[in-house]
Amino acid sequence: MKYYLAIDIGASSGRHIVGWKENGALHTEEVYRFPNGVKEETGHLVWDIAALFGHVKAGIKAAFRKYPRIESLAVDTWAVDYVLMRGGEEILPCYAYRDARTEDAVGAVHAKVPFSKLYERTGIQFQPFNTVYQLSEDLSRGRLENATDFLMIPEYLTYKLTGVKMHEYTNATTTGLVDAEGGGYDRELISALGLPARLFGELSRPGTKVGALLPEVAAEVGGNTEAVLCASHDTASAVEGIPMSEGAYLSSGTWSLLGTKSERAICSDMARTYNFSNEGGAGYTRFQKNIMGMWVINRLKAELAPEKSFDDVMRMGQESSFDELVDVNAPCFLAPVSMKAAFDGALSEKPGSPDDYFRCAHRSLAMSYRSALKELSECTGKTFGTLYIVGGGARNKWLNELTQQFCNIRVVALPIEATALGNLRVQMRN
Repeated sequence: MKYYLAIDIGASSGRHIVGWKENGALHTEEVYRFPNGVKEETGHLVWDIAALFGHVKAGIKAAFRKYPRIESLAVDTWAVDYVLMRGGEEILPCYAYRDARTEDAVGAVHAKVPFSKLYERTGIQFQPFNTVYQLSEDLSRGRLENATDFLMIPEYLTYKLTGVKMHEYTNATTTGLVDAEGGGYDRELISALGLPARLFGELSRPGTKVGALLPEVAAEVGGNTEAVLCASHDTASAVEGIPMSEGAYLSSGTWSLLGTKSERAICSDMARTYNFSNEGGAGYTRFQKNIMGMWVINRLKAELAPEKSFDDVMRMGQESSFDELVDVNAPCFLAPVSMKAAFDGALSEKPGSPDDYFRCAHRSLAMSYRSALKELSECTGKTFGTLYIVGGGARNKWLNELTQQFCNIRVVALPIEATALGNLRVQMRN
């Protein structure tokens, strides 16, 4: 039996999952799980990457304790964030995408290259936290002067395990600096933005072998294996974990990413207007849109019913008859001090109970999926009969029912660990 290890890290938690094939079926076992999250440091939101790497090693050690021989491992994480390097030394802090540091950088970037031109070349939707804006902010503060490399978070963790620096394609596309047609870093665009060319190496595709663990790492974790690049953007791995040949998908977590597989990038004016993104996949383009996800429900729960489970707040919403909706993609819901207050400000009628807020949030999310699916059909010229839902939101049965009802589409909810399944499938192809 051959065993493989998927290290799947999200913005709020990480997990190490061992996978193997038996009688033609893929089996998995979670061997380690840990919390993750941003912390505040000198007025900014940052990642504790030292603690993150510590958990990565602890999880590998737990895997070797149970499975002494592991064929390979691969790391996937959230997108857009990175670690600047000066040789083998980190240039800290490692900023988190929710930090507001890019407010001025957005205008500075667009003054050099208008967004319409950025989109034409890269096909990446506008988000104020995109890597291109983060790097521009670093440039303005001199943080890039002595930097020799920048590594996206999963490639940074892989480097710490192996000593090998690589740039993986699917995650690199989320930087907003990759040529949508050619599939490599857009050198002309990088030059126009004044970013140092030395930071941008050649891109490697999912399935590329990286190398064995460093001797000191192997000694610490109790075994050695080969690191491989999976589709290291977690959404790219999640799509690989969906058994779909056609249809649309919804990766439902803190954010929702709704899209479809496309043979080519779609960089039309309509796609730009609707803010769709062309991100890398394992042999295809993920034409998708980043929209609001379970964040609104999570924050309402923390504020209105912290003692309740997510199933509880789902049932609370079902018991309400409050029917007004909000645009959950409005800026007021992105990072409010009070999510309840954000809903109050967006509604003409104030909810009378926590149940009303939860009903409004669930139904408004389903309506946002409906709008995004309509736009997806217009951009691709296709009609979608099935929506595959993966991620934590796939467990919310009522939201799935509302989505099927509002969108008039067949909903197929798949296991929460689809990202780990996709990570494992790429490894197993080698």
